[in-house]
Amino acid sequence: MLDNLISLVREQAGDAIINNPTVPNERNEEVIAETGQSIAGGLQQVIASGGLKDVLKLFGGQEAPSNNNPVVQNLSGNVIQQLMNKFGFDQQAASGIAGKLVPDVFQQLVNKTNDPADNSFDIQGIFNQLSGGKSQNINIQGLLGKVTQGGLDKDGDGDTDLQDVATMFSGGGQGGHVPDTVKGLFSR
Repeated sequence: MLDNLISLVREQAGDAIINNPTVPNERNEEVIAETGQSIAGGLQQVIASGGLKDVLKLFGGQEAPSNNNPVVQNLSGNVIQQLMNKFGFDQQAASGIAGKLVPDVFQQLVNKTNDPADNSFDIQGIFNQLSGGKSQNINIQGLLGKVTQGGLDKDGDGDTDLQDVATMFSGGGQGGHVPDTVKGLFSR
């Protein structure tokens, strides 16, 4: 998954990295790789901090991966921080790279994940990779279907959150510590 994600970044890297005078040409590949790794790490952080539903909404096409989307903003923030730390870019340069790349890369990731003719990404594989294989027994495609159909508010509180996932796993009961377990699947 990570190699394919880095390839997506490379495909979109034109003006943001390759033709960007701020990025030395000899460092283009390093910046591309770090951007891909930062997007993956950012996704992992968003999910671990309770953003599973928001990520699934993006993959389900219910929200656009624009710079105004909170998930994309988190991913961009992670990319910005890593580029500043690793390459010494100033805030403006790192923000310019992230702002041009992250929404486009995430849109391509969503498109490829949802394209039955493209097997470079699948939702289950992405989540298995992000969780280090810990989510292999969770039907991510089923969760995605429930999000896109609005059927995840299992506890009837008007929102869809990790407590709803806990209720699903516990057979309709209170779920106990399951939200922490689900969050723990994606913790580093």
